[in-house]
Amino acid sequence: MFLDLTHTKTGLYKATRSFVLQCYKASRLLPPEEKYILTQQIRRAALSVHLNFSEGASKKSAAERKRFYEISRSSLIEIDAALDVAFDLEYIKKEQLDILGEAMNQCFRQLSAIINSFK
Repeated sequence: MFLDLTHTKTGLYKATRSFVLQCYKASRLLPPEEKYILTQQIRRAALSVHLNFSEGASKKSAAERKRFYEISRSSLIEIDAALDVAFDLEYIKKEQLDILGEAMNQCFRQLSAIINSFK
């Protein structure tokens, strides 16, 4: 926000930031009894996607950067599983799930491409 860092101008930064907002909005649809369970888990994991990508971009060594990007991508997998449960419990509609899934896949593909570039 205040630091003029290169990674904040990338498409992936913008995609992960948007994805966090989408997850927060979707998690508002969950029932009150999920406030401290599924809602918080989805929100923490969504923030992890964005924050670990950002932190990883600042690391000097390639190995460190790759590790943070892997953590970011793993958080997407965690959200995917949480959304499966939310959908199965009928907390979230298919249309909303599809929108989140599209955004998630976009982030996953971009993170995977970056991670694979380290090999």
